[in-house]
Amino acid sequence: MSGFTFHLPGSVLRDRAEMKPYYIKLTEGLAARGHRVTLALHDRVTLLSEVASSDDFHIVDHGSQRHARVLNTGIAYIYPFWNLDPWGIRALSSIAKKSFDPKVVEADLATLFTNRLRKRWVAARKSRYEQPQNRTDIPAGCIAVFLQSEGHRDVMETCHLDLRQMVKALMARDDPRPIVIKPHPRDHDPTTRRFLNRIAGRDPRIQIHDANIHDILAQAAVCVTINSAVGIEAMMQGVPVVLCGQTDFHHCAVTVKTAADMDAAITQATQTEWPHDAFLYWYFGMNCMNAGKDTLIDDFLARVAATGYRLSP
Repeated sequence: MSGFTFHLPGSVLRDRAEMKPYYIKLTEGLAARGHRVTLALHDRVTLLSEVASSDDFHIVDHGSQRHARVLNTGIAYIYPFWNLDPWGIRALSSIAKKSFDPKVVEADLATLFTNRLRKRWVAARKSRYEQPQNRTDIPAGCIAVFLQSEGHRDVMETCHLDLRQMVKALMARDDPRPIVIKPHPRDHDPTTRRFLNRIAGRDPRIQIHDANIHDILAQAAVCVTINSAVGIEAMMQGVPVVLCGQTDFHHCAVTVKTAADMDAAITQATQTEWPHDAFLYWYFGMNCMNAGKDTLIDDFLARVAATGYRLSP
């Protein structure tokens, strides 16, 4: 049978209780079918040499390196969906280069699928990070801005505009609508708060809120972010999205690459009828792994076989 090496964080190797259910299902399911499964530390420096020195197929947690016998995997923004991709995960995944055509997506399936997402996330008022459950009054028709931590490596590698450039580009627009800004819950840099307090004191349109993401989106005319998962959550609510960084879900949004592009991007986003249901089904249902499905092992092996790797019977 085939051999699979899973390159995982050191915390998982030290304590198997730290292993996510997705990896438990994959490793145990493959072993039950007779495949040889090995766990290894994910070391970005030595990964490719480790791959070259073995005949196994390699699954890399939060990876972004390319090899014929490597698939990179990680949460695809929301549970239970995972990237399993030859390029990387989320902003770095190969989904970015695929073509999305809503006409080839079955509308009834897309609506059913997206309604399930809405029930799980929007109706439950849940997000990837813990959200306050008390309801907050947000001004209707606002421009909703969701920040990310600039200390996060992937954000800095993939942004076209950084946090300050994005916000200043919005402030420079001749638009009377409130600009509601939600800081990232994991951004503990005091300079971010000082910046936000400073601009709020200068521009009466600026409001800083730590409210539940879904309360803000419910009142938003448009969602602006670098490449946060909130763009996906905005699509669940039918809110147009403007992105200020590299993403693999740009197909159903407008991407800004310079501050001068912001005004036109807001106009384009709010005047376009976006096929959000079709896109969410295409992205998650057709291009990601669903860790909750009974067919996870078969879907995984099909994805491996699609790379050209010959699976041993």
